[in-house]
Amino acid sequence: MHRREATEADLPAIVEIYNATIPSRMVTADLAPVTVESRIPWFRSHDPKTHPFWVMEDEGRVCGWLTFSAFHSRPAYWPTAELSIYVAENARRRGVGRSLLAAAVAHAPSIRLRTLIGIIWAHNEPSLKLFTAFGFERWGHLPRVALLDETEADVVYLGRRVS
Repeated sequence: MHRREATEADLPAIVEIYNATIPSRMVTADLAPVTVESRIPWFRSHDPKTHPFWVMEDEGRVCGWLTFSAFHSRPAYWPTAELSIYVAENARRRGVGRSLLAAAVAHAPSIRLRTLIGIIWAHNEPSLKLFTAFGFERWGHLPRVALLDETEADVVYLGRRVS
């Protein structure tokens, strides 16, 4: 497996991995599949110099991805980024998420980031454990802020200083 900068040609695989997570209600707040076309502006909003978008490949196929996204649109928040990690079902528990998160933590200071944030459903124990293993701490808890079908869901903010 190796990590590289995502290209627009990767978008169908990225969307496929993303859409596969929606039915579980464990990872994303989207409730219906997204299209490749709808994700083009989001993809293009990432800049390798400030908010990279990486994919992990295994035997030439995208098996996971990570984005650095602006935490907030206002300028004073520029040194903080939200990390999002998605791993294909058949690649889970093989170190893809760990490898991507380790690389993100190591890379963040080189793009002048000081703080990394993970915004995770409180019921998503695997993701909470992953981020905690890399030194992220619980910085916030928003109870019942989302409705996943008929179930209210809590969100946890995890954070880590990197410089």
